[in-house]
Amino acid sequence: MATTKPGERKLQILQTLATMLEQPKGEKITTAALAAKLGVSEAALYRHFASKAQMFEGLIEFIETSVFGLINQITEKEEKGLLQAQAVALMLLNFAERNPGMTRVIIGDALINEDERLQLRMNQFVDRIEMSLKQALRIAASQGEANEQEATIRANILTSFVLGRWQRFAKTRFQKKPCDDAAQQIALILAP
Repeated sequence: MATTKPGERKLQILQTLATMLEQPKGEKITTAALAAKLGVSEAALYRHFASKAQMFEGLIEFIETSVFGLINQITEKEEKGLLQAQAVALMLLNFAERNPGMTRVIIGDALINEDERLQLRMNQFVDRIEMSLKQALRIAASQGEANEQEATIRANILTSFVLGRWQRFAKTRFQKKPCDDAAQQIALILAP
């Protein structure tokens, strides 16, 4: 039996959970099914995580770290506010397309019947995204490229657009790609 380095098994559990979430039928994932997929006992899972909710929190931390790290890179690299907003929206759609299992966590689909605090955390995640978009649009307004009074409204529309694309991707069993024609649609949302 191969030994794993500290932290390696924990990562393996989270990767397997994410892979299981990519299954299009979207059945509820049990710790028994997760343990079976890994070839370990349920007790082995609980040596690394106190609960299934803690496993989902590990996925949520990955999502938050990845997405907000990318948003920071975009805002540092791109000076123009409108291009920041456009790049952030496209990045969010690309992230979902590359991580279908994570998309089910983001939209709350995988969190049904799980601890309520997980859904609250994902709601806060979406609020932070909207704040990032609003900030980019305020920068655009200060650069004379957008209307200051519309920054909040456009940020909300853009957030709703991204959420809708994520929902559609998950509900179509990952057939309708979030990025299809998205650049043109985002340009329309951001047009003066």
